[in-house]
Amino acid sequence: MGDGVANLPPGFQFYPTDEELIVHFLHRKALLLPCHPDIIPDLGLYLYEPWELQGKAWCGGSKWYFYSRRTVDRVTRSGYWEPVCQEEPVFTSSSRKQVGFKQCYAFHYGESPHGIRTSWTIHEYRLSGGNSSTGRSSRRKGQKIIDPSTWVLCRVFDCDDEHGGDSSGGVELSCLDEVFLSLDDDEVSFPS
Repeated sequence: MGDGVANLPPGFQFYPTDEELIVHFLHRKALLLPCHPDIIPDLGLYLYEPWELQGKAWCGGSKWYFYSRRTVDRVTRSGYWEPVCQEEPVFTSSSRKQVGFKQCYAFHYGESPHGIRTSWTIHEYRLSGGNSSTGRSSRRKGQKIIDPSTWVLCRVFDCDDEHGGDSSGGVELSCLDEVFLSLDDDEVSFPS
């Protein structure tokens, strides 16, 4: 399941927006509603190092997607995930209704608080609290009430892969460009 291969139509690409991840995937998962296609797996995020997700999580391009239980402890065997910004609300594009939150974390190799920041990033999505439909929809015959706030949807990626492995934003210079840029201004003369 995690290899990005499923019974999907030709040309299928998985590049969901923040809104789509919350409304079409996380909301349905948290309320035990069917999701078609059911391609995103459940993983214990902190059981794996970010580079171990290949073949376990759903792969969309160079990003891995999976559901996990929400936890305060974000420590793995070799490091920890640390927030890099404030949690931000996610709104629907049509009605501007808040549907959830997005939190960004960076992976640090080593022990907190002295770990070395890596290029691995995770976007963790959770549903908004106080969703009035939650109470009604989450009770099913013979099942206990499910707390939708226990689920998160994660998108993990390596920022170096996103930018072609360098900090130039994916722009590649030719050999002549590199030579020209390495010259001092007084070494360059233009014909008059």
